[in-house]
Amino acid sequence: MSKQIAVRLPDELVIFLDALVAEGRFDSRAAIVTRELKRFKRRVEAEQDAEIYRREGDDDLAEFARYAARLPMDID
Repeated sequence: MSKQIAVRLPDELVIFLDALVAEGRFDSRAAIVTRELKRFKRRVEAEQDAEIYRREGDDDLAEFARYAARLPMDID
């Protein structure tokens, strides 16, 4: 299920979105926004998981969580 919403964006962002669509990189503005919001959602969830591991001290994953928390996350 999906819902249509209205979002007000600065002109320069709309121009950027329209250029991506015109170049054929995306089918629509909505496709771009959906992809990027999903990416951001996964990042927030990963950061929350890393914080849980840091706080609760899982011995096997604690060092990995500390390392991963410092890395920039660019996930699709």
